[in-house]
Formats: sequence, structure tokens, C-alpha cells
Amino acid sequence: MFYRDERLALFIDGSNLYAAAKALGFDIDYKLLRQEFMRRGKLLRAFYYTALLENDDYSPIRPLVDWLHYNGFTMVTKPAKEYTDSQGRRKVKGNMDIELTVDAMEIAAHVDHIVLFSGDGDFRPLVEALQRKGVRVSVCSTIRSQPPMIADELRRQADNFIELDELREVVGRPPREDRPARSQHEEEMAEGE
Repeated sequence: MFYRDERLALFIDGSNLYAAAKALGFDIDYKLLRQEFMRRGKLLRAFYYTALLENDDYSPIRPLVDWLHYNGFTMVTKPAKEYTDSQGRRKVKGNMDIELTVDAMEIAAHVDHIVLFSGDGDFRPLVEALQRKGVRVSVCSTIRSQPPMIADELRRQADNFIELDELREVVGRPPREDRPARSQHEEEMAEGE
């Protein structure tokens, strides 16, 4: 479903992709991910979206954000909002859907194919709008986890569905146990998508 001469852009919903890979039992090697899609076409941009807790002196996701920024990814971040739910639990909200949607619509005139790394059904209208502009859209997530990490309506709308588990050998690496566990904030971000 890829053509060597087509102009590509990657849109990575960070917390959604993290949750999908975690459900499959591997980590994403972003250098290999970028190389894989450079091989598949003319990669113009690789966007990565994540919310960051503004009051954390050190966030476990900060090294990843910095590495991606210095290695060819366009980073889109915003402060996450903290709140307490009705049961008194501390929660974090940091949805990046609007930022991703606006950027995808802006770049649509300059690309032939967009690869969306998310299973969030809220993106179905975006995929449909991009298709009306003549852009082919592939969606990468997984149906092999329990429960599946992709909304059925998003998978059906996409021109092509890429099963993340089938990219494991190309872009995956075993989860590293020596790395600090993901923070409570990032776990909640992945859950809240």
C-alpha cells in the first residue's frame, strides 16, 4: 500500500501508540520506525504528540521527547491538566486530538499519504476529511490485544490498516526493565485517550 515516490507524513499519538505497543509486549524504537517509513516513501515530516505535566521537575517522558526532537521528529506538546475525580483520585488530562487534526489538515496539500499511529475513533472524521482532499490514510494500531486498541469505525474508514504487531520485528525492541517505570501521569494519559 506504499509507493516509493509518494510524499509521506507520520502522525503519532504518543500515549495511544505507547498503550498499543505495551499491550503487545514491546517498546517502539523510534529511530527504526522513522527509517522504516523513509524506506517506504519520501518522508516529509514525522509528528509526535504528547502532553507533559508542567509542575514535574523531571518527567520520565522528557528524555524521549528530547531525543525525538533532536532526531528529526516534529514535537507537539502541551501542558497536561491535573484534576481530582469524583472519587478523590488524582487524574491527568492531556488530549492532543485537536492539535493533531489541525496539523494534518494543514499539511494535506503537501503530502500523498498520511500514516496515523492511533486507534482513537475520534479521528474517523479527520481520516474522512483527508481522503476528500485526495490524501491516502493508513492507520497503525492493533486488533491483536485484548481488548483491541483500534476503534472499528477508524479501521474501516482508513485506506489501509497496519497491524502494529506485524511491525514488531522492524520497529520493536523488548521492553527495557532497567528503565524507570512510566510515571503515574503517563499511565493515566494512556488510559484517558
